[in-house]
Amino acid sequence: MRSRLYISICLLFIVIPFTASAQEYTLDDLFRISLERSETIKISEEDLALARINKKKSLAVFLPTMSLFADHTRYTESKNSPFGLLQPDYTNQWGFRIEQTFSLVGRELTAYKMAKDKINKGRYSLQSAKEVRLLEVANAYYNVMKSRKAHEIASANVERLIKHRNASRTRVEVGDATKTALLRAEAELAGARSEMIRSENTILLTKSVLANTVGIDHKLDVKEPVISSHDNNLSVINEISGNCTKDVLACLQDSAGNNRAEIISLNIDLDVAEKEIKYRKGSYWPELTLEGVYFREKNEPARSFELDERIYGVVRFDFPFFEGGLRRAEVAESKAKLRQAEHILADSSNSINVEVEEAYLNLKTISSIIVQLEAEVTYATENFRSVEKQFQHGLADSIDVIDANTLLVTAERELANAQYDYQYAIINLKRSAGVLLKSIETTQSAGISKINKEAR
Repeated sequence: MRSRLYISICLLFIVIPFTASAQEYTLDDLFRISLERSETIKISEEDLALARINKKKSLAVFLPTMSLFADHTRYTESKNSPFGLLQPDYTNQWGFRIEQTFSLVGRELTAYKMAKDKINKGRYSLQSAKEVRLLEVANAYYNVMKSRKAHEIASANVERLIKHRNASRTRVEVGDATKTALLRAEAELAGARSEMIRSENTILLTKSVLANTVGIDHKLDVKEPVISSHDNNLSVINEISGNCTKDVLACLQDSAGNNRAEIISLNIDLDVAEKEIKYRKGSYWPELTLEGVYFREKNEPARSFELDERIYGVVRFDFPFFEGGLRRAEVAESKAKLRQAEHILADSSNSINVEVEEAYLNLKTISSIIVQLEAEVTYATENFRSVEKQFQHGLADSIDVIDANTLLVTAERELANAQYDYQYAIINLKRSAGVLLKSIETTQSAGISKINKEAR
């Protein structure tokens, strides 16, 4: 009995760590999962589905309408005359009708083209929604990385301050320092420990935000990203702009003008507005209706010489020449929509150019800052080591050590944040230039091909 209990307890301790551990994800994994689970993206997908349905509706007008009809009419009484039956007791009528109506100027074809354009607009709106979601995921992911790095720095800071506290205690015991130095070291250590606890809570919070953004309902952990070199700006920009020969900023703005889903979508809106004017003007033209009917009728009592079956065709010409100014107002409305679309496109183009410039300058600024922060961390590290040795030999006091440590911690935090900000700035620049989704899909396709190759 005891042996069984012992085995059960061992199995419990073996299984618990694996079931309680959080699943680890790369940034590409989070991108893929987010694109699959995002409700915002699903809404855009439904918009695209509605656009495809509207195309089918616009296509339906090119096909004739077929219908069956039947009716039963009962009268109060039958009426006769010397010449025959005037009114039967009841009449049964049924038949089949095929009907096709079209305008002489081809409005239906214009409406069909507009429906196809709206499908393309739906595709680019979906692309834009995906890129916005990817940017949100990247931001949440790098916030997790920053909080994790901040915790590492806080832990290292606690270890350094513990050593300094111990060294201060030793000096106080031998009489080389006053108790004030020990108290200052204890206070700094307590502050560092509180900062470490705060960083642990920040990790939990940022992971929760990331999981909610991606759509994961269980604990997660993230893998460290491959850090791009901050002095590799030219290759990054060439990748985005496609080795353009113009000025760097002009190349990026050209890429945005050609690839940004918002710009392409607004250009489609402009085309649709132009087609809508043509569609509205088509209402000035008459409509032609062709109709074929098979008709059966039965009266009770039956009439003499009754024709109970008929097949006939109808050609109907409809031209409303006065409708109270409705058509003129509709054309004017469509022209106003066209002008509005032109203004929106111009405004959005200017805004996106500014966005690209801001993203580009931000990338350059962070890249330059990282160089200085790396030097600052190097100097701060050497400074702390020197001051620490001087303190051990009585050549520096506790305040000098704490100041040197504070400088080192601040420099390490700023460098870590800048390095992750640089990675995010690359993604943001790709988004601004309109190539983010394409680059991620290319990366993921290459990763899948590599996995398949290794599996073989």
